[in-house]
Amino acid sequence: MSDWYRDFANSGVGGTLTKQLGLPRPAVLRRYEPGEPLLPGPAVIGSAEEGRLREQLSSVLKDAGVSVLSPVAADGSGDGEKLAAVLLDATGLTGPADLAAVHDFLAPALKRLRPSARVLVLADPPSAAPSPAEAAARQALDGLVRSIGKELRNGATANLIYVPAGAEGSIASPVRFFLSGRSAYVDGQTVTLAGADVPAGEDDDKPLAGKVAVVTGAARGIGASIARVMARDGAHVVAVDIPMAGQSLADVANEIGGTAFQLDITAADAAPRLIEHLRERHAGVDIVVHNAGITRDKLLVNMDAERWNSVMAVNLQAQLDITQALLDADGVLKAGARIVCVTSQSGISGNRGQTNYSASKAGIIGMVRAWAPTFAQRGATINAVAPGFIVTEMTAKMPFGTREVGSRLNSMQQGGLPVDVAETIAWLSQPGSAGVNGQVVRVCGQSLIGA
Repeated sequence: MSDWYRDFANSGVGGTLTKQLGLPRPAVLRRYEPGEPLLPGPAVIGSAEEGRLREQLSSVLKDAGVSVLSPVAADGSGDGEKLAAVLLDATGLTGPADLAAVHDFLAPALKRLRPSARVLVLADPPSAAPSPAEAAARQALDGLVRSIGKELRNGATANLIYVPAGAEGSIASPVRFFLSGRSAYVDGQTVTLAGADVPAGEDDDKPLAGKVAVVTGAARGIGASIARVMARDGAHVVAVDIPMAGQSLADVANEIGGTAFQLDITAADAAPRLIEHLRERHAGVDIVVHNAGITRDKLLVNMDAERWNSVMAVNLQAQLDITQALLDADGVLKAGARIVCVTSQSGISGNRGQTNYSASKAGIIGMVRAWAPTFAQRGATINAVAPGFIVTEMTAKMPFGTREVGSRLNSMQQGGLPVDVAETIAWLSQPGSAGVNGQVVRVCGQSLIGA
């Protein structure tokens, strides 16, 4: 959907007017297109003290055909070429004094950024630090990166990856995601990796080739976009939605060459029916995306039991029941399976009039974190994606003022698109993302509310 203000601000007359009035100018974001290069220009890699990942980062960029330049001098002199990405290996930090080296590398490099550039910092997790001083330095990077994300302009993003010892082999997929156009609306986020068996030789254009993916709530909106991106990346999609949405569901399935499966996920026989279908028609499932969700908004003091119970049943209990059934069903959930649950920014920050919805979405986060060790034991993963303000047919019906405030209060100064959520889910579904488990990734343009 078109963003009238962004389009106006980037037009000839609009650009001049917004500059004269000091108004924000939302960027046209760099989003992924199949076959495009990882980055539209060169990158620079730096280290804070003696990091252990620089050689590996160089290898990832080299394999992607990215030119790596020498770090920019502290005074801003040196190679004047604009940078598409700045990567910092901060795994050498031992205390707060070492953060000066982080500043000395990043400050001049950020002056050289192209539009829609990427800033990516990699560090050891604070939880594994041998001393309070080292934990403080590692945790400081979280505040640093989130602040950088709010300072950057022109569609640039900043994100942080914590890489514990033993997880070095897991970095390639998240590094490529955060540098690519797939992460256009992912900003100010922190992901902690784990050691995992990451398959070699993944097809960058069709990373989900040969996979069977279930997407619930696939008849429209974000769910339909998830189904399309999954199919684009090579998966056969089993598109699931309620019978009432049957025609729209069939249209989506036919468009992507997938399978439509009408199912009320809250029904008592929902999990057995889905499992039977997957076993008989597809010999199991590789990816399950729990996207289906509803809202029944009301202030808590005025909320009736039906509103509360229906939201809990669809948004939370159905995810619990279906996931448990898949774990229990012999041979249905394939080796290396991926479960991705759609939560919400409301589940992190709360929202007036949405106690039921926010509670259900926060519950999803608890579920994902609790199940992560179980999935790791099976060589599988479970993660959550938390959308912020995403422009859909539903948001288009909001009052103009409410819609504009919701879409502008983030570092990107614009609402996200359904494809932004879909790209993040597709990344978490890839075989190469085996080291990403029990994580919650917000797709919110680094919202200034509940940030």
